[in-house]
Amino acid sequence: MEEEVEAEQEQRFSHRQRLKAAVHYTVGCLCEEVALDKQVQFSKQTIAAISEVTFRQCENFAKDLEMFARHAKRSTVTTDDVKLLARRSNSLLKYITEKNEEIAQLNLERKAKKKRKPEDENRNSREPDAEVVSRAEAWPLGTC
Repeated sequence: MEEEVEAEQEQRFSHRQRLKAAVHYTVGCLCEEVALDKQVQFSKQTIAAISEVTFRQCENFAKDLEMFARHAKRSTVTTDDVKLLARRSNSLLKYITEKNEEIAQLNLERKAKKKRKPEDENRNSREPDAEVVSRAEAWPLGTC
């Protein structure tokens, strides 16, 4: 039992370290882009500090999102939770809202296409081709 707990803790630590490394790498890449664009330099210590602050802020965001969902008696974080988290930054809230609406519109279009596809297949299998119908109408029954 104790070994299982230790193994789980070790796995969590390893996962956390990989996440931190990914954040550090991403921050480094962003700092390089800014450095090239603005002609400034970032020291390794600065990049490390930005990475650490970013990682801690993401942890806080995750905890807040979890609490928002739990308060709403849900086990899943929704876009409403993310909007609530971003409420203090008008530009971020606007961006999130616009992206959410874009995604919702794309999902509606996909659903409509999926719905139309089976209807088209059913129509094709049950209804004769339009060209065949027009030829049949041109030849009245019993004239052949």
